[in-house]
Amino acid sequence: MILPKVLMTDVVRSSQQGDSHGGAYLINLQTGEFDQVLDWNRVDINWEGRGQGRGLRGICYVGDEVFIAASDELFVFDQSFEILRSYKCDYLHHCHEICYDGHRYIYLSATSFDSVLRFDTHQERFDRGWWMRVKKVTRGGRSGHELQAQVYDPNGDDGPPEGDNLHLNNVCYTNGVCMFSGLAMNVLASIIDDQVRPYAIVPPTTHNCQPLETGVLMNSTGQDAVVLADRNGAVRTRFEYPRYDPSELKHTDIPGDFARQAFGRGLCVDKHKKILIAGSSPGTVSAFQINSGQMLASVQVCNDLRNAPHGLEIWPF
Repeated sequence: MILPKVLMTDVVRSSQQGDSHGGAYLINLQTGEFDQVLDWNRVDINWEGRGQGRGLRGICYVGDEVFIAASDELFVFDQSFEILRSYKCDYLHHCHEICYDGHRYIYLSATSFDSVLRFDTHQERFDRGWWMRVKKVTRGGRSGHELQAQVYDPNGDDGPPEGDNLHLNNVCYTNGVCMFSGLAMNVLASIIDDQVRPYAIVPPTTHNCQPLETGVLMNSTGQDAVVLADRNGAVRTRFEYPRYDPSELKHTDIPGDFARQAFGRGLCVDKHKKILIAGSSPGTVSAFQINSGQMLASVQVCNDLRNAPHGLEIWPF
């Protein structure tokens, strides 16, 4: 079985102004070769704490073009990674993942506004936003809390106030439906007719939750593993990230909540070959056989503990 090439973006956590704070790599999992195709050195970003405005984030492909999100801007590159154009939105801040529906729309997680945004690739504009809020509800004489969506125009001034309550860090598109999740949500949910519909229970501190077969695949960052679970949250299979001798790593003095080994983020699936590909710190991408759990390959692009993979997609060109 020939393993694919992947495009990985990363964030250099706790980097200082003037340093590289992220970039993008093309990685050949079959040969172990890689090439840094982007070194992101913009200075007009928020440098406070952990990742903040640093680095590059989610990835998707539209036709022959490569769309990559930065913290507050959606960039379009050609296949040589020259910038063609970019798009901004007042409600796109601390973006994490993005996804394309295969026809027209890109969905983006706007973490600082507890929102999912939609970008129309035909009209080249952000055209819809969903503000996710936990609201108290009473049904049948019983009170509880429910996640609800409030629709807003991302070009207007009726959107939500800035406030990261759910750490909504993930979107995916499956079977005609946009799904989303966050570190503080413990659920993978769908947006259907502008309503939130729970799909599966997931543990806290997860990234990249996505349906797979009858379950949910995710970077269970709090467990330092990729996990395939059923829709009730029961773990079926664990895939362990590679670990390195601390003496081989750089910047091991950074606090663990800012940068640590085996921080898992970035996840994609080759369903035809039945392999999953996951990112983990420092700067590592690994491929696993889904059925057996066997690690097929692992490539490390950097031994700097601050170097955290972010977006990860199979390279289609």
